Amino acid sequence: MGTKQYTGSPEDADLMRADSLAREIFADVANKWAFLIIEFLGERTLRFSELRNEVEGISHKMLTQNLRMLERNGLVGRKVHPTVPPRVEYTLTEAGRALRATVDGMCGWTHTYLGHIEESRRRFDA
Repeated sequence: MGTKQYTGSPEDADLMRADSLAREIFADVANKWAFLIIEFLGERTLRFSELRNEVEGISHKMLTQNLRMLERNGLVGRKVHPTVPPRVEYTLTEAGRALRATVDGMCGWTHTYLGHIEESRRRFDA
């Protein structure tokens, strides 16, 4: 399946349609690594190594793939400084900062309901 092209039609934004561009974008950003990258970038600019240190457990490959995807979707900006070795910095774009409000909400929801979820899992797994 190839990447969808935005045509400006309402179908592009319809999450009910399997072939909508909105569903493709949703699938891109609705993963744990993308959420964590967006959360840790916040209002800061970070180098690759700094971001990797912040997002505990992420591999070099997964961080690279997710940063490229977020940049492709216009959520993260990448700036390469002409130094030896090159210094690359990442920051959220305006769209990325807007999405961060949703990510922050998800993080808050997790903190609020973590005990409830743990209890529910214990009952389910018993």
